[in-house]
Amino acid sequence: MKLKTLAAMALAGTLAAGPALAELVIPDLSYRTGPYAAGGTPFSDGYQDYFHMLNARDGGVGDEMFRIIECETGYNTEKGVECYESTKGEGALIYQPLSTGITYQLIPKATADGIPLHTMGYGRTSAANGEVFNWVFNYPANYWDAASVMVNYLLDENGGSLDGKKIALVYHNSAYGKEPIRTLENLSAQHGFELTQLAVDHPGQEQKSQWLQIRRERPDYVLMWGWGVMNQVAVQEAANIGFPMENFIGNWWAGAEHDVIPAGDAANGYKSLNMNRIDANLPVFDDIRTHVHDAGNAAGDGSNIGNVLYTRGMYAAMLAAEAVAKAQEIHGTAAITSAMMRDGMEALDITDARMQELGMADIGPEFTVSCQDHGGSGLGIVQQWDASAGAWVALTDYIAPDDAVTLPLIMEDSGAFAAENNIEAGCM
Repeated sequence: MKLKTLAAMALAGTLAAGPALAELVIPDLSYRTGPYAAGGTPFSDGYQDYFHMLNARDGGVGDEMFRIIECETGYNTEKGVECYESTKGEGALIYQPLSTGITYQLIPKATADGIPLHTMGYGRTSAANGEVFNWVFNYPANYWDAASVMVNYLLDENGGSLDGKKIALVYHNSAYGKEPIRTLENLSAQHGFELTQLAVDHPGQEQKSQWLQIRRERPDYVLMWGWGVMNQVAVQEAANIGFPMENFIGNWWAGAEHDVIPAGDAANGYKSLNMNRIDANLPVFDDIRTHVHDAGNAAGDGSNIGNVLYTRGMYAAMLAAEAVAKAQEIHGTAAITSAMMRDGMEALDITDARMQELGMADIGPEFTVSCQDHGGSGLGIVQQWDASAGAWVALTDYIAPDDAVTLPLIMEDSGAFAAENNIEAGCM
């Protein structure tokens, strides 16, 4: 990428990468406090525990040990930027902001500093265009993929037609919650369903009016883009008005155990997407218990191991560790820089065979990354909550999004970003 503004990011990134370091520094922008802690905590537990397991079992990657720097953001954008600024000088290789708001603020900063961002299934969707967003990766799937997967699932459930159906979108009134709207509007026009948009203000504890409107209008389906306490409240409100849970579908940030357990049996049948599979019996969990939890080095209290968001955090850490190994291979050194880490991420190739080797068979779909495509496969499954078993049950195999809808939107939005910032798109 050649940049004329934004501090000549490519050159600055190369300079900022600095000399190779004798450790692999991974900041964790966590949130264990506030109304979003129920989601942030298990993700961070899984994220950190995997790196600690690699240190204890394997001596890190390439004989280089990981050093985790946790910084509490409270899911607050300003604090997230402060965490980034206070940790980047430690030799940070990669940031996983776990917040769309923080991501939007960090894109220009991390690009100028030459540090890659991995916004796994969140953040700016059009960052999937790697020729514009050289330093941002959102594999294995993004928000617009999720919206399309939801609609494709409903099409399959309705014999291939949603003509005349009414679908309501209940969304967090933030950059995160607004991400799928454009895609759903296009899909509404294409498939003939009526789309109603219902915003829920932060943190999401008050939703009476939205669910009263749903009771009045009686949509056929409700889709949800929620996070934190908003999800718990929405599930309970849906139960309160008698909305059929099997017709209520959350995205992959609205489908964890803590989203449904508070509603008890009333949550039975609620559905959500997932970007990865859940299997508490994966061999990798045994290694984490042996090398991390039993050794007293767990990031949390151990109660989250194997649940939805712990698994996702672990999965994110695995993808980072695999990119480290790839970067070491490409550059012929174990002590990589952040610029080398970017190269490893862009050359990532996740196969079924490799996931099997890592003790997490079928945890996610196969995908490759390239200069042009930082977005991965875009696949997602639909899962359903079984209250009696206290577990999520996968209803589908991986469902593909409609690239004919999402790709033009990605190119349009990334093209607008490039024009606004005077970026000449291209590979590094």
